[in-house]
Amino acid sequence: MIRKWLNVSVIVLLVILTWYWRKGQISKPSTEIQVGHAVFPKHDIWMAPDSNTIPHTDFGDLVRYGKKLIHATAFYLGPNGSVAQLTNGMNCQNCHLDAGTRPWAGNFGAVAAVYPRFSERRGSAETIYQRIIDCFERSMNGHAPDSNSREMQAMKAYINWLGKDVEKGKKPKGTGLEILPFLDRPANPEKGRMVYMQKCQLCHGANGQGQPDKLNGFIYPPLWGEHSYNTAAGLYRISKFAGFIKGNMPLGSDYAKEQLNLEEAWDLAAFVNSQPRPVKKFKRDWPNIATKPADLPEGPFADGYSSLQHKYGPFDPINRYKKGLVGTDKK
Repeated sequence: MIRKWLNVSVIVLLVILTWYWRKGQISKPSTEIQVGHAVFPKHDIWMAPDSNTIPHTDFGDLVRYGKKLIHATAFYLGPNGSVAQLTNGMNCQNCHLDAGTRPWAGNFGAVAAVYPRFSERRGSAETIYQRIIDCFERSMNGHAPDSNSREMQAMKAYINWLGKDVEKGKKPKGTGLEILPFLDRPANPEKGRMVYMQKCQLCHGANGQGQPDKLNGFIYPPLWGEHSYNTAAGLYRISKFAGFIKGNMPLGSDYAKEQLNLEEAWDLAAFVNSQPRPVKKFKRDWPNIATKPADLPEGPFADGYSSLQHKYGPFDPINRYKKGLVGTDKK
């Protein structure tokens, strides 16, 4: 009798659950992730290997040290660094979130698979070492450790370990940053200022100087000023910065639950990159000026568009001109 009652109860429960499922009251487990307007199967998204699987070998020790350097760069290599004094106080993971492991947050998942590669900015092949050096000189407005140093070897080892399962030459979905569609108008720094006041200044401060921590770094990094990235950094291009913040900011956002809409991201990027920061130029950059990205504001340019339009847009006319589709028509 008890068994019969239990069987009936189970059947009734299944019927009720099925009804709620079909009504949408119980969410079905998702097998997809939406990023902007694109939808990706979850199993296609690059996810970092578990750091608990780093081997307990000399190589593993190097990898773990590399992770520490990415996580707390300022502690080891900042203005009062315990190893050397090379950077402005930012940490690598201020731009490469979660020590370079978070999807669509500048992670290192594809680096080992695609480097060395040809760099239009450099005008030649670029190695992982050179890419790290660029981050030190540009994003952290400083100087890189020597390529033969234990610190440089450790960062390279960590980057290689993160990408150990990625096929050579492949760039999995989730690596790099979200690529946003251009606006059909210039990005507006004044509108961006309002977004900053509402959604950013609580962490980064009304003056954009961030919040320092006890490890000679920043809990929240400065977005402009002497301790921020300089004008030669990748994030100084507003397309890069807009893609970064749309998928990851404000705090609590990620690629699956973005809080900024498209226009807010572009306008906010325009505001932040309109603020004063260290100016640094590299004469070797973009030896073929025709390959410069549309949103690179530093001339000379192969087209006749102004520096202002190259900084804030609209960028579609510039790209169409570069492709030979609009002749000499310029705005």
